[in-house]
Amino acid sequence: AQQPGTPLSDQEYRQFFRSLRTAHRASTVCLFRALYGCQNPLVRRLDEYENHGVIPEGPICSELPGTPFFPDFCAFSFYRCTRKRYFIKV
Repeated sequence: AQQPGTPLSDQEYRQFFRSLRTAHRASTVCLFRALYGCQNPLVRRLDEYENHGVIPEGPICSELPGTPFFPDFCAFSFYRCTRKRYFIKV
């Protein structure tokens, strides 16, 4: 464990900035989704990539307390974006 107030190690900096870049990318995709919608070809490709090539159809169930059901993957994705909970899975 590092002493409080000391700088991060090189490895810790890499991990710190890796997570920031990932969240930044996710928020950029959310902005794109909000501007162009789920039917945009790029958004659809990203959704397919996230789901191993197939966007789930129909109702989506999640393990989120209080919000277990979404009418479709698009609604689930918008929920993640509006709540800034980018990495929640179904």
